[in-house]
Amino acid sequence: MGISLNSFIEKTDLLTQTEIDKVRLLAFYHHSHQENFEFSVDLVCDWFEKLGLHKPNKSRLKQNLGKSRSFVKGREQESFRLHANKLKSLRREHSFIEEKSEEIEATDTILPASLYEKTRGYIESLSRQINASYENNIFDGCAVLMRRLLEICLIHSYEHQGIDTEIRDSNGNYKMLSDIVSNAINNPKLSLSRNTKSCLEDFRAIGNFSAHKIYYNARRSDIQKVILEYRAAIEELLYKNGIKK
Repeated sequence: MGISLNSFIEKTDLLTQTEIDKVRLLAFYHHSHQENFEFSVDLVCDWFEKLGLHKPNKSRLKQNLGKSRSFVKGREQESFRLHANKLKSLRREHSFIEEKSEEIEATDTILPASLYEKTRGYIESLSRQINASYENNIFDGCAVLMRRLLEICLIHSYEHQGIDTEIRDSNGNYKMLSDIVSNAINNPKLSLSRNTKSCLEDFRAIGNFSAHKIYYNARRSDIQKVILEYRAAIEELLYKNGIKK
């Protein structure tokens, strides 16, 4: 997957450019996603509107596009495309557009952004991966990631309360998640809510099945039925471990 439009806008400082330069950059971005890309004045106005920019004067824009050496007439009537030389120079100037993006694109299907943003980088990344895997039907991956985030949040909760020795073995390593969950359910110092206690084992089991059961594949329905409880449990743990205040 290539770079997202938001990242491209930020990297090229597009919002500070002149109107014609904005068109040049946006046409370049769309060309990188669609070979032989052509556009109309109406399409440019639509781009600007979606970005919250002032809508261009159509007749003036059409005149400026016709005058600019960066553009040539397209094959369709009233359409334009980038000149080959300008396309070549833009590729040199913005070579990052050819790189595969590591940005995780997801909406708030399982964990809302308001829950994990401004926590810690690895928690934000895991949360986005959980959402993205669910949205892209990668349900086993989603279940395993949900299990991992749960484990991290539980461990941080013990650390924050100063009782992490209760979930470490004789060598100082953290115990298996099954042992941590068992302790968390019965630990008065951790003081989890009744709802979270009742769901911890379910969350762990779903992740374990996806990670270790040879003939098992998670389905959307397996994850769907625990989304609300999982979201509430992660939120509670983020407050318990002091990451959210």
